[in-house]
Amino acid sequence: MYDGRVVMRQMSVVCCVVMSLATLNAQTQTAGEQLPGRGLNQHPFLYVGEWDTRHPEAQSMFLVRDGKVVWEYSIPLRTASGGAQEFDDVTMLPNGNIVYACMSGAGIITPEKKILWEFKCPPGTETHSCQPIGQDSVLMVLNGNPPKVLIINTVTGKTLKEIVVSTASTNTHGQFRHVRMTGNGTIMVGLFAEKKVVELTLDGKEIWSVDAKSPWSALRLHNGNTLISGDGEGYTREVNMKGETVWEFTRADAPFTIGNTQTANRLANGNTVICNWIAGNPRTEEWPGTVQAFEVTPAKKVVWELSSWENPDLGPCTYVQLLDEPGVSGTMDQQR
Repeated sequence: MYDGRVVMRQMSVVCCVVMSLATLNAQTQTAGEQLPGRGLNQHPFLYVGEWDTRHPEAQSMFLVRDGKVVWEYSIPLRTASGGAQEFDDVTMLPNGNIVYACMSGAGIITPEKKILWEFKCPPGTETHSCQPIGQDSVLMVLNGNPPKVLIINTVTGKTLKEIVVSTASTNTHGQFRHVRMTGNGTIMVGLFAEKKVVELTLDGKEIWSVDAKSPWSALRLHNGNTLISGDGEGYTREVNMKGETVWEFTRADAPFTIGNTQTANRLANGNTVICNWIAGNPRTEEWPGTVQAFEVTPAKKVVWELSSWENPDLGPCTYVQLLDEPGVSGTMDQQR
């Protein structure tokens, strides 16, 4: 993230702030109000969030089990050279190790907080996505000129594949965020400048696309549809292969303030968990009480709201990995 949150983040901030500031206090959950679901006890989960400016000393990832934070790991908001860093992506592997992306690089950390593998972004580049594939490799994005998707063997450190992604954006930060490999070995990429999601082969050939404003992330589902998170546009949308919207949750559907919908996951029961990043609002005093993540049914009923800003303060929410969902840890399997 550049100083001042240039270009794409500024666009997200404007969209979020203009929409939300007038209604934030009215929609924020009041102290003591009973929220849907069981709070921190709803799921065991791994949690990360971007750009918690309240804590420049500690950008954190949290592991929550049985309603309590049982493990956390932090890095400073600034690197030694002054560059920005933040946790954007995280996945716990079956052996308990955690794969992460933190803008300035990516890595694998053990429960004992030993770094097993680390990638440091070259000057002028950044990464916001790192997905484990197979037993010893990761798929990661490298924003830059040119922008790339890399497949790296984390044991040898060897780059197995380098795929240049075609985009009109020369603004490193404004190119893309989460990139995911599907169960078929293709790659889903959301392009900010082009306002669309594309599906690429490992040779970089585009084989499918759909128009989508501000596509922060896109996942291929088991039914062949694609689940898109619209970031500053505030939507979560499921589209079929024809590009038709078959399900969508927008700001108008929510009984609370929606900031930036950065990521979403489809659960085995058909529900969708959506991460609601609120840090586009620069008034940090208005963050507490807002909903960080929530679960909705196909009928758009909200059955879980997570709002934990004190004891523990989880901070803004970018991505959540639910650890009670089958078949998603350490794989590139499609979601339901």
